[in-house]
Amino acid sequence: MRLADLSPETRQEVAKRRFDRIIEKHEGPWSWEYWLRDDKVEFLRVGDFDILLPIEKEDHKNITTLRCVVGDNGQVLTIFLKDTTYDSGIFAGRIVVCERIVDEQWYLATLYHEWFIIDDPS
Repeated sequence: MRLADLSPETRQEVAKRRFDRIIEKHEGPWSWEYWLRDDKVEFLRVGDFDILLPIEKEDHKNITTLRCVVGDNGQVLTIFLKDTTYDSGIFAGRIVVCERIVDEQWYLATLYHEWFIIDDPS
């Protein structure tokens, strides 16, 4: 899945949505409109799922999935990530909650927070 695959109508609907984010004491809610502008983001494949995260696409190479928990009959994903873009220790942890978009096969982040890696399985 690629961002370019989304119809203009779907992009407009996503741009209206918001997500909660706390990274380095910068709190949200944040708008997806900013992240879609200039195609800053791209879908990331986590297991069998395509997810859209508020992470710039050039940083995807620094992302490791530690765990992906599927809930609500496949409608919600809780994902524990390690993002080594700026730190490789316990401060590299992120927790993401993604919800499946109605009538689509992909997921959009609704929560993106720091998470201290206290048990790194990688």
